[in-house]
Amino acid sequence: MTSIAGLLGRGAGAMADAVRKREVSATELARASIERIAATDARINAFTAVTAERALKHAAAIDERIAAGGSGLSADLPLAGVPFAVKNLFDVAGLTTLAGSKIERDSAPASADAVLLQRLEAAGAVLVGALNMDEYAYGFTTENSHQGPVCNPHDQRRIAGGSSGGSAAAVAAGQVALSLGSDTNGSIRVPASLCGVFGLKPTFGRLPRTGTFPFVSSLDHLGPFARSSRDLALAYDAMQGPEARAGTTGEHDPGCAQRAAQPVIGLLPRGLDGLRIGVLGGYFSDNAQPEALAAVDRVARSLNVTESVELPWVEAGRAAAFLITNAEGGARHLENLRRRAADFEPLSRDRFLAGALLPAAWITQAQRVRRLYAQQVARVLGDFDVLLAPATPCTAPQIGTEWLEINGRRLPARASMGLLTQPISCIGLPVCTVPVWQAHPTMPVGVQVIAAPWREDLVLRVAAVLESAGVVSAPVAAL
Repeated sequence: MTSIAGLLGRGAGAMADAVRKREVSATELARASIERIAATDARINAFTAVTAERALKHAAAIDERIAAGGSGLSADLPLAGVPFAVKNLFDVAGLTTLAGSKIERDSAPASADAVLLQRLEAAGAVLVGALNMDEYAYGFTTENSHQGPVCNPHDQRRIAGGSSGGSAAAVAAGQVALSLGSDTNGSIRVPASLCGVFGLKPTFGRLPRTGTFPFVSSLDHLGPFARSSRDLALAYDAMQGPEARAGTTGEHDPGCAQRAAQPVIGLLPRGLDGLRIGVLGGYFSDNAQPEALAAVDRVARSLNVTESVELPWVEAGRAAAFLITNAEGGARHLENLRRRAADFEPLSRDRFLAGALLPAAWITQAQRVRRLYAQQVARVLGDFDVLLAPATPCTAPQIGTEWLEINGRRLPARASMGLLTQPISCIGLPVCTVPVWQAHPTMPVGVQVIAAPWREDLVLRVAAVLESAGVVSAPVAAL
């Protein structure tokens, strides 16, 4: 007899295997997930909505399909019965897409699901709710004044990271096996690092963003969180593929590359075969505390990596990302800044206002710098297949922390949590964040595994090797 409680603590792949073998039903898993959320979320505050009725209806349909039998269930339902949830900037039919804001509460409910949500459900996954986030995805801490802060499941006095804080926390707390978030400047990698889970930011344009509330269209990525590299690969493969476009007026993501799916799950066993791996130094070591550097060192030693390399133009690249983020975000919210400024979170409002006032010449120059910086990094990736770097400067700070001390410098905490992720996302590289526990007595800190565009297979292969060696892991928090 398979233990449902035990399955909830395991991964998506194990859950799906058990459901397909009829050792447990999708309905039982959905109920267990909903009950886990009810029992734990008062302490975590990860969810803004629980879609219990929808979840049980979809789970029952999966159970009927499996009972009918037939071949191909493993291929057709790779995520059979797996409970998942989405950041509340993903459209969920019947729910208002909040994007972490007060203002969007006045909007009509979504009429259709986001494309990636549809794809996960088609693979058999079961949606159980929507998740807390920083307002309009502009933040790194998910200390949301409208919904309340998301607490780190491993220490509820600490932040979960952001802006996809609810997405990482729900997986770390064992409420769901998978979740979806967004990453503009680090919003998947930062909370994955602080909550001790695996997070994948694919190449810019790899996954369609249709049906999500945008932050910065030229920088926004979508991706999954999970408790293992295999589960990330399962979710990623289920979401891949070009987006169907219904004529010239059909809604679609213009930033989505129309590339054929390139499944990665079958490539994980290749391991490190032939890979050239380097550690990013310079900027990335100068802006990290000892525990973050120790995490990278542990990963590098496990992989027998000794070579260090610096990225040219990295500080200029981050500066360009800041300007582009502020300007695009400010322009998007300009009308509400004029009409409803008091309904924004003060920190978000002030940054959006500053962005709306930036001279156009600055943004033009920022885009030039971004392009030149990408060319410089491409040269580095001609010599290395994979690069390693800290994901965050430190482990999770306490909720309400205003300042960080990093290498003798006093830096603002909220902005600085993305110090090490922003220079990577602004040029669209694929990154898997892997959680390391041995660098701090009680808390995890993540390491970024980075590759050239479209090489998600490489970052997931390295993550799988590290996981097999016991160097990285994502245990469910002992709540």
